[in-house]
Amino acid sequence: MNTNFLGVGWTSPVKVENNQIVMAHYEECVRQSIWMILSTARGERLMRPDFGCGIHDLVFANNSAGTIGTAIDEVRQALIQWEPRIDVLDVDASPDPKQPNRLLIQVNYQVRTTNNRFNLVYPFYLS
Repeated sequence: MNTNFLGVGWTSPVKVENNQIVMAHYEECVRQSIWMILSTARGERLMRPDFGCGIHDLVFANNSAGTIGTAIDEVRQALIQWEPRIDVLDVDASPDPKQPNRLLIQVNYQVRTTNNRFNLVYPFYLS
């Protein structure tokens, strides 16, 4: 199956090996894109202030059911808006039992044109 349409781009973070920039290919490129969307706070990019995810507004919020629900909604909306190559199947979040100030946000998604399903867990620190 030809997956060139999924893209090839620089890895994030940028890596250099043998004087060459390391490239991320296809579904890895999609995964890194999702990670970048979730890691970027809205307003952080000067030329594209709407880009990113609103979870960063929750940095000092209490670790409560309301905060978890808001985080799930923000992640879902950001991925729907900024990553057209995927279908968001499910987003869930739960407190990390080892660190009470950290949420583990689980994203289940499907790459639209290959129908391959993936899971990504994004750690989000509330304080």
